[in-house]
Amino acid sequence: MLTTVLLAFVQSMTEFLPISSSGHLFLVAACGISHHGLAMDVALHIGTLLAVIIYFYHDILQMLCFKNIRLALLLAWATVPIVIVGLCFAPFIEHIIRAPVLVAICSITFGILLWIVDKKNKGVKTIQSMNFKDAFLIGCSQILALVPGVSRSGITMTMGRYLKIKREDCAHFSMLLSIPTILGAMGYVLYKNMTGDLKLPSPMELQLAVWAAAGFGLLGIAFLMKWLKCASFFIFAVYRVILGILVLCYFL
Repeated sequence: MLTTVLLAFVQSMTEFLPISSSGHLFLVAACGISHHGLAMDVALHIGTLLAVIIYFYHDILQMLCFKNIRLALLLAWATVPIVIVGLCFAPFIEHIIRAPVLVAICSITFGILLWIVDKKNKGVKTIQSMNFKDAFLIGCSQILALVPGVSRSGITMTMGRYLKIKREDCAHFSMLLSIPTILGAMGYVLYKNMTGDLKLPSPMELQLAVWAAAGFGLLGIAFLMKWLKCASFFIFAVYRVILGILVLCYFL
Protein backbone atom coordinates (compact mmCIF):
# COMPACT_ATOMS: atom_id res chain seq x y z
CA MET A 1 0.00 0.00 0.00
CA LEU A 2 2.85 2.37 0.85
CA THR A 3 4.39 1.67 -2.56
CA THR A 4 1.10 2.55 -4.25
CA VAL A 5 0.88 5.86 -2.38
CA LEU A 6 4.49 6.69 -3.27
CA LEU A 7 3.90 5.94 -6.95
CA ALA A 8 0.71 8.03 -6.87
CA PHE A 9 2.63 10.93 -5.35
CA VAL A 10 5.40 10.76 -7.97
CA GLN A 11 2.94 10.35 -10.86
CA SER A 12 0.72 13.26 -9.81
CA MET A 13 3.33 15.78 -8.78
CA THR A 14 5.58 15.22 -11.78
CA GLU A 15 2.65 15.37 -14.19
CA PHE A 16 1.62 18.88 -13.19
CA LEU A 17 4.66 20.58 -11.66
CA PRO A 18 7.37 21.71 -14.12
CA ILE A 19 9.85 19.08 -12.96
CA SER A 20 11.21 15.94 -14.56
CA SER A 21 9.07 12.82 -14.10
CA SER A 22 11.79 10.57 -15.57
CA GLY A 23 14.34 11.77 -13.04
CA HIS A 24 12.02 10.96 -10.17
CA LEU A 25 11.20 7.54 -11.60
CA PHE A 26 14.90 6.73 -11.79
CA LEU A 27 15.30 7.71 -8.14
CA VAL A 28 12.24 5.66 -7.16
CA ALA A 29 13.68 2.66 -9.02
CA ALA A 30 16.99 3.22 -7.25
CA CYS A 31 15.13 2.76 -3.97
CA GLY A 32 14.19 -0.76 -5.08
CA ILE A 33 10.59 -0.11 -6.11
CA SER A 34 9.75 -2.24 -9.14
CA HIS A 35 7.51 -1.38 -12.09
CA HIS A 36 3.87 -1.32 -11.06
CA GLY A 37 2.37 -2.93 -14.17
CA LEU A 38 -0.23 -1.94 -16.74
CA ALA A 39 -3.31 -1.93 -14.49
CA MET A 40 -1.61 0.24 -11.87
CA ASP A 41 -0.25 2.54 -14.57
CA VAL A 42 -3.76 3.09 -15.95
CA ALA A 43 -5.16 3.62 -12.44
CA LEU A 44 -2.55 6.31 -11.72
CA HIS A 45 -3.32 8.04 -15.03
CA ILE A 46 -7.03 7.99 -14.21
CA GLY A 47 -6.25 9.63 -10.89
CA THR A 48 -4.21 12.44 -12.42
CA LEU A 49 -6.92 12.93 -15.03
CA LEU A 50 -9.54 13.23 -12.30
CA ALA A 51 -7.41 15.83 -10.53
CA VAL A 52 -7.22 18.21 -13.47
CA ILE A 53 -10.90 17.66 -14.34
CA ILE A 54 -12.01 18.41 -10.79
CA TYR A 55 -9.80 21.50 -10.40
CA PHE A 56 -10.72 23.00 -13.76
CA TYR A 57 -14.30 21.73 -13.91
CA HIS A 58 -15.63 25.20 -14.72
CA ASP A 59 -13.51 25.47 -17.88
CA ILE A 60 -14.41 21.93 -18.91
CA LEU A 61 -18.14 22.52 -18.39
CA GLN A 62 -17.96 25.70 -20.46
CA MET A 63 -16.25 23.84 -23.30
CA LEU A 64 -18.69 20.93 -23.16
CA CYS A 65 -21.65 23.34 -23.18
CA PHE A 66 -20.14 25.24 -26.14
CA LYS A 67 -19.81 28.40 -24.04
CA ASN A 68 -16.07 28.58 -24.60
CA ILE A 69 -15.55 27.04 -28.02
CA ARG A 70 -12.43 29.13 -28.60
CA LEU A 71 -10.60 27.54 -25.65
CA ALA A 72 -11.60 24.07 -26.87
CA LEU A 73 -10.26 24.89 -30.34
CA LEU A 74 -7.00 26.25 -28.90
CA LEU A 75 -6.48 23.04 -26.93
CA ALA A 76 -7.38 20.88 -29.92
CA TRP A 77 -4.96 22.82 -32.14
CA ALA A 78 -2.21 22.54 -29.52
CA THR A 79 -2.73 18.77 -29.39
CA VAL A 80 -2.26 18.26 -33.15
CA PRO A 81 1.60 18.26 -33.18
CA ILE A 82 2.00 15.55 -30.52
CA VAL A 83 -0.71 13.41 -32.14
CA ILE A 84 1.03 13.57 -35.53
CA VAL A 85 4.44 12.76 -34.08
CA GLY A 86 3.00 10.01 -31.90
CA LEU A 87 1.23 8.30 -34.80
CA CYS A 88 4.11 8.63 -37.25
CA PHE A 89 7.06 7.89 -34.99
CA ALA A 90 5.66 5.64 -32.24
CA PRO A 91 8.17 2.78 -32.85
CA PHE A 92 11.10 5.21 -32.73
CA ILE A 93 9.79 6.96 -29.62
CA GLU A 94 9.60 3.63 -27.77
CA HIS A 95 13.32 3.14 -28.32
CA ILE A 96 14.47 6.57 -27.15
CA ILE A 97 17.38 6.00 -24.78
CA ARG A 98 16.26 6.42 -21.19
CA ALA A 99 19.73 6.58 -19.70
CA PRO A 100 20.05 8.26 -16.30
CA VAL A 101 22.76 10.61 -17.61
CA LEU A 102 20.49 11.85 -20.42
CA VAL A 103 17.62 12.37 -17.97
CA ALA A 104 19.87 14.27 -15.57
CA ILE A 105 21.32 16.52 -18.29
CA CYS A 106 17.87 17.30 -19.67
CA SER A 107 16.52 18.03 -16.19
CA ILE A 108 19.34 20.50 -15.53
CA THR A 109 19.39 22.07 -19.01
CA PHE A 110 15.66 22.63 -19.33
CA GLY A 111 15.42 23.74 -15.72
CA ILE A 112 17.93 26.50 -16.40
CA LEU A 113 16.12 27.33 -19.66
CA LEU A 114 12.83 27.70 -17.75
CA TRP A 115 14.46 30.13 -15.33
CA ILE A 116 16.11 32.22 -18.09
CA VAL A 117 12.96 32.45 -20.22
CA ASP A 118 10.76 33.19 -17.22
CA LYS A 119 13.08 35.94 -15.98
CA LYS A 120 13.57 37.55 -19.40
CA ASN A 121 9.97 37.72 -20.56
CA LYS A 122 7.18 39.71 -18.94
CA GLY A 123 3.70 38.23 -19.07
CA VAL A 124 1.21 40.36 -20.97
CA LYS A 125 -1.06 37.72 -22.51
CA THR A 126 -3.81 35.69 -20.89
CA ILE A 127 -5.54 32.54 -22.14
CA GLN A 128 -8.27 34.78 -23.51
CA SER A 129 -5.77 36.78 -25.57
CA MET A 130 -3.80 33.76 -26.82
CA ASN A 131 -3.96 33.16 -30.54
CA PHE A 132 -3.78 29.92 -32.51
CA LYS A 133 -0.11 30.46 -33.29
CA ASP A 134 0.62 30.57 -29.55
CA ALA A 135 -1.35 27.37 -28.98
CA PHE A 136 0.38 25.59 -31.86
CA LEU A 137 3.86 26.54 -30.65
CA ILE A 138 3.05 25.35 -27.13
CA GLY A 139 1.77 22.13 -28.68
CA CYS A 140 4.98 21.76 -30.69
CA SER A 141 7.03 22.18 -27.52
CA GLN A 142 5.31 19.08 -26.10
CA ILE A 143 7.21 17.02 -28.66
CA LEU A 144 10.45 17.77 -26.82
CA ALA A 145 8.94 16.16 -23.73
CA LEU A 146 9.22 12.80 -25.48
CA VAL A 147 12.90 13.02 -24.56
CA PRO A 148 13.25 11.73 -20.97
CA GLY A 149 14.03 14.44 -18.46
CA VAL A 150 12.52 17.37 -20.37
CA SER A 151 9.10 17.40 -18.61
CA ARG A 152 5.85 18.03 -20.51
CA SER A 153 4.53 20.65 -18.10
CA GLY A 154 7.96 22.26 -17.82
CA ILE A 155 8.54 22.72 -21.54
CA THR A 156 5.00 23.90 -22.28
CA MET A 157 5.24 26.52 -19.53
CA THR A 158 8.67 27.55 -20.81
CA MET A 159 7.23 28.09 -24.29
CA GLY A 160 4.29 29.96 -22.80
CA ARG A 161 6.62 32.33 -20.99
CA TYR A 162 8.66 32.80 -24.18
CA LEU A 163 5.41 33.85 -25.88
CA LYS A 164 4.91 36.42 -23.08
CA ILE A 165 1.95 34.64 -21.51
CA LYS A 166 1.38 35.31 -17.82
CA ARG A 167 2.77 32.66 -15.47
CA GLU A 168 -0.58 31.59 -14.05
CA ASP A 169 -2.12 31.40 -17.52
CA CYS A 170 0.85 29.33 -18.76
CA ALA A 171 0.19 26.82 -16.01
CA HIS A 172 -3.57 26.94 -16.58
CA PHE A 173 -3.25 26.16 -20.29
CA SER A 174 -0.62 23.48 -19.66
CA MET A 175 -2.90 21.74 -17.14
CA LEU A 176 -5.84 21.71 -19.53
CA LEU A 177 -3.56 20.49 -22.31
CA SER A 178 -2.62 17.53 -20.10
CA ILE A 179 -6.17 16.13 -20.47
CA PRO A 180 -5.88 14.96 -24.10
CA THR A 181 -2.23 14.05 -23.47
CA ILE A 182 -3.09 11.75 -20.54
CA LEU A 183 -6.00 10.24 -22.48
CA GLY A 184 -3.71 9.60 -25.44
CA ALA A 185 -1.05 8.01 -23.25
CA MET A 186 -3.63 5.76 -21.60
CA GLY A 187 -5.09 4.74 -24.95
CA TYR A 188 -1.67 3.94 -26.37
CA VAL A 189 -0.63 1.87 -23.35
CA LEU A 190 -3.87 -0.10 -23.47
CA TYR A 191 -3.55 -0.63 -27.23
CA LYS A 192 0.01 -1.92 -26.91
CA ASN A 193 -1.03 -4.35 -24.20
CA MET A 194 -4.48 -5.41 -25.36
CA THR A 195 -3.26 -8.89 -26.33
CA GLY A 196 -1.19 -9.44 -23.20
CA ASP A 197 -2.18 -10.92 -19.89
CA LEU A 198 -3.31 -8.23 -17.49
CA LYS A 199 -2.30 -8.97 -13.93
CA LEU A 200 -4.67 -7.07 -11.73
CA PRO A 201 -3.71 -5.88 -8.24
CA SER A 202 -6.43 -6.06 -5.61
CA PRO A 203 -9.47 -3.80 -6.18
CA MET A 204 -8.60 -1.93 -2.97
CA GLU A 205 -5.08 -1.24 -4.23
CA LEU A 206 -6.38 0.05 -7.58
CA GLN A 207 -8.89 2.32 -5.84
CA LEU A 208 -6.14 3.60 -3.58
CA ALA A 209 -3.99 4.36 -6.63
CA VAL A 210 -6.77 6.32 -8.33
CA TRP A 211 -7.78 8.40 -5.33
CA ALA A 212 -4.26 8.94 -4.04
CA ALA A 213 -3.16 10.15 -7.47
CA ALA A 214 -6.24 12.39 -7.68
CA GLY A 215 -5.62 13.80 -4.19
CA PHE A 216 -1.92 14.46 -4.71
CA GLY A 217 -2.69 15.86 -8.16
CA LEU A 218 -5.18 18.35 -6.71
CA LEU A 219 -2.63 19.43 -4.11
CA GLY A 220 0.04 19.84 -6.78
CA ILE A 221 -2.19 21.91 -9.08
CA ALA A 222 -3.47 24.08 -6.22
CA PHE A 223 0.07 24.71 -4.97
CA LEU A 224 1.37 25.65 -8.42
CA MET A 225 -1.53 27.95 -9.27
CA LYS A 226 -1.27 29.73 -5.90
CA TRP A 227 2.52 29.97 -6.10
CA LEU A 228 2.52 31.53 -9.57
CA LYS A 229 0.16 34.28 -8.46
CA CYS A 230 2.97 35.86 -6.47
CA ALA A 231 6.23 34.14 -7.42
CA SER A 232 8.28 32.93 -10.38
CA PHE A 233 9.42 29.54 -11.72
CA PHE A 234 12.84 29.99 -10.08
CA ILE A 235 12.20 27.47 -7.29
CA PHE A 236 11.31 24.78 -9.82
CA ALA A 237 14.40 25.53 -11.90
CA VAL A 238 16.60 25.14 -8.81
CA TYR A 239 14.81 21.92 -7.88
CA ARG A 240 15.40 20.48 -11.37
CA VAL A 241 19.10 21.29 -11.22
CA ILE A 242 19.41 19.61 -7.80
CA LEU A 243 17.44 16.59 -9.06
CA GLY A 244 19.72 16.26 -12.08
CA ILE A 245 22.82 16.46 -9.92
CA LEU A 246 21.44 13.77 -7.58
CA VAL A 247 20.71 11.45 -10.51
CA LEU A 248 24.22 12.03 -11.90
CA CYS A 249 25.84 11.40 -8.54
CA TYR A 250 23.91 8.16 -8.02
CA PHE A 251 24.32 6.63 -11.47
CA LEU A 252 27.86 7.78 -12.38
